[in-house]
Amino acid sequence: MANEEKVVQWFNAMDWIQAGSRIAAILAVTFLLVFLARRLISGVEKFTATHAHDVEAQKRAATVSNVLRKLATILITGIALLAIFNTLGISILPFLATAGVAGIAIAFGAQSLVKDFFRGFFLLAENQIRQGDVVEVAGKSGLVEDLTLRYVQLRDYEGNVHYVPNGEIGVVTSSSRTFAYAVVDVTIALDQDIAPVIEVMRETGAQLRANSVFGPRILEDLDIAGIEAWNERGITLRARFKVRALEQSNVKREYLLRLKHAFDKADIQQPRSTVTIMERSGPARSSVPEGPPA
Repeated sequence: MANEEKVVQWFNAMDWIQAGSRIAAILAVTFLLVFLARRLISGVEKFTATHAHDVEAQKRAATVSNVLRKLATILITGIALLAIFNTLGISILPFLATAGVAGIAIAFGAQSLVKDFFRGFFLLAENQIRQGDVVEVAGKSGLVEDLTLRYVQLRDYEGNVHYVPNGEIGVVTSSSRTFAYAVVDVTIALDQDIAPVIEVMRETGAQLRANSVFGPRILEDLDIAGIEAWNERGITLRARFKVRALEQSNVKREYLLRLKHAFDKADIQQPRSTVTIMERSGPARSSVPEGPPA
């Protein structure tokens, strides 16, 4: 009997060794497949970016490849887990049956998750958002750092990171598509002649476009629309540059800096706040009511 028990124990040990070796092989194959899938997707991305005609196609290739890498990792890992369960002799049918029953209970709670995935799919398919874009979605704006089928990760100007579920995205406002406009509003005094102001604005715009640093960022000459507002505070003139995407803030700041120096040199009158102090003559009245006469 003792020998038979030893033989049984030995066979059990051999079974566990075989199971362990199979699991190790499954894990090794899983890591290899994940590595190959990610390399393949990255290779396709580089090939697409190399043969792309513009930056927009490169951004789209980078965004789609990022999502595909994550999906491939999840899919391969899920298949590996099923193989490991099968090796250990664990049937997944009870889990599937339980999941079917539980799915009915959590169906209402999963509606938002399904909505996120569907919306994320269409965001990718319609090329509405790409990594590297500056967008405004669901009341949040910033640089798109990551995009998945579940959420959009944004980082705003102050460095705050926002995770916006795709299901909450209704309207996408992008500042990164092909070109943008650097809109400039300039307010002058009411008694200032407008003609020399427009001339100074055009000259400053021409100098900025001729600059070696900012010139390549500007696509067209300064377009002066004219008077935008006219009230007691002064006269507001509006103009704009057509610039490359994401360059509107840089061009606007540099133009305003140069325009301030040009206005000072040309003695362009700016609106100034004035305070009028009126002194009332005569004796001051007391705010305390007088009592009855004695």
